Amino acid sequence: MKDNIQKFLTASERLTIEKTVKQAEATTSGEIVVMAVWSSSNYPAAIMATSGAISLMLAIGGTLLLRNENMWMFLALFALCFIVAHEAVKRIPALKRPFVNRKEIAEEVEEAAIRAFYLRKVHETRDRTGILIYISLFEHCVRVLADSGIDAKVGKHAWEEVVATIIKGIGEKRQGAAICKAVEQCGKLLSQHFPRRSDDRNELDDVMIIG
Repeated sequence: MKDNIQKFLTASERLTIEKTVKQAEATTSGEIVVMAVWSSSNYPAAIMATSGAISLMLAIGGTLLLRNENMWMFLALFALCFIVAHEAVKRIPALKRPFVNRKEIAEEVEEAAIRAFYLRKVHETRDRTGILIYISLFEHCVRVLADSGIDAKVGKHAWEEVVATIIKGIGEKRQGAAICKAVEQCGKLLSQHFPRRSDDRNELDDVMIIG
């Protein structure tokens, strides 16, 4: 699914984001990590439900078309259609979207963002000042996770503004610029509370993570 992310952000835009991260960190001891993934979950239950619904409609249509009301014929058509539909849904994720509810999306994105926060060691900076900007495309969701050091000094509203900046930019088809602006917002928040130290070092890579 990396191709989808590469369509979402061009190579030039990703490079610009990485440069912006480096510039934002130049005035602070904090660290900013930007991560974009196609999806936070495979949603297996939704795949099964979508495949089943498509197969049921096709099997009913096939039975009517063949004018054969034999149950075994229906089951055979259903099974064949299910195999084909299952593969199609895995390749075309948009098909399963109607079968994924908002609560499940929120839970999966939150869990994936927290997992990435720890796997990418955003929590291991010296002053606990790491910030993860997590973007999940399939769900149309953005999360900003801040470590305890900076989160204790910045209100929840500030992180909501960062999220809103990205969401608005995506809606206006200028996601690259919006992410850069969000990074700059995080940089300003960090520099206010954790200015750069004389012995500061880059604790986390500035390269944008593509999941």
